[in-house]
Amino acid sequence: MKRILLVFGTRPEAIKMCPMAQTLCEHPGFEPVVCVTAQHRQMLDQILDLFSIKPEYDLNLMQPGQTLAGLTSKIIDSLTPVLRQVRPDAILVQGDTTTTFASALAAFYENVPIGHLEAGLRTGDIRAPFPEEMNRVLTTRLASWHFAATERNRQTLLAEGVPSELVFVTGNSVIDALLQVRDRIERGQCSAQTAALIERFSQPYILVTGHRRESFGTGFESICQAIRSLAVKHPELDVVYPVHLNPNVQEPVRRILSGLPNVKLIEPLSYEPFVALMCRSKFILTDSGGVQEEAPSLGKPVLVMRDKTERQEGLDGGVRLVGTDEAKILAESERLIGDAAHYQRMAEAINPYGDGQTCPRIADLMHRLLSR
Repeated sequence: MKRILLVFGTRPEAIKMCPMAQTLCEHPGFEPVVCVTAQHRQMLDQILDLFSIKPEYDLNLMQPGQTLAGLTSKIIDSLTPVLRQVRPDAILVQGDTTTTFASALAAFYENVPIGHLEAGLRTGDIRAPFPEEMNRVLTTRLASWHFAATERNRQTLLAEGVPSELVFVTGNSVIDALLQVRDRIERGQCSAQTAALIERFSQPYILVTGHRRESFGTGFESICQAIRSLAVKHPELDVVYPVHLNPNVQEPVRRILSGLPNVKLIEPLSYEPFVALMCRSKFILTDSGGVQEEAPSLGKPVLVMRDKTERQEGLDGGVRLVGTDEAKILAESERLIGDAAHYQRMAEAINPYGDGQTCPRIADLMHRLLSR
């Protein structure tokens, strides 16, 4: 039986890694061991509870005002004794967080093979998103096996010189998580918070999320002005916005959007109620990478309020890149509201990021790779 150490620390990683841990638990060839860094504490714990995952190791590294350099060094120092105690046959990391890169580096120092989920994403700009683009590039250089969500991601890795026999197209495990939670909601097996939210927002609404640091300042002001104009022009539609707690988000959102009767500014949500909101929205305005991947599986068009996206595949179907330009956000939103045929084309686009079977594929691949 092969021992696999899964390391993650943020909410997005947890959403994509918890189904992987569940799958490995059910596979007869594996003994999974979960270690969390708690780079995000409260948001991480919500996901662990949702998927009933209890980590064997909790490094609990989150501190107020922590720097990237400080967090990186703490992860390496704290994870090294875990690697030496567990002695895993391989480590799995996901995505592009500081936890991902630092964990891969710690595993490399201990000569532990590294499997990288969601490998091959690129914007081509090491400063956007920051520090995620550099984290994912450096993790590629450290990884033993690359589990790419799409063929485009695979081609990116091949172009960078990664040997083809080490790159596998698997889909993205976020779809495994999404469909599991969606089905639970549809069966009525959801939390009281989720049920109350479904009842509260019953009329048609546009769902908004926004928190990217590269948009802070004039970019975020422009986003808020576009949302305000949209809400004023379409009083028949609500705008539901779970507002990120970062002061750089809170200040412009509250100043520009407060007081509009059809703009509902709510507290940040855990994953299950957010999935419920996505399922019932008309379309979504976002700067989130995860939402770009998830929403097409729910039949929801997405307008991405970023100037660049590493998830290019979605732009061929249910996703449009609108940046932070007020006029472009408004124009594309109006098109979704007023052009039924255009809306239908985007809503019916096939999701390029997977079919909900990513975790079993990776488990089978890992079993073959480690049995050689």
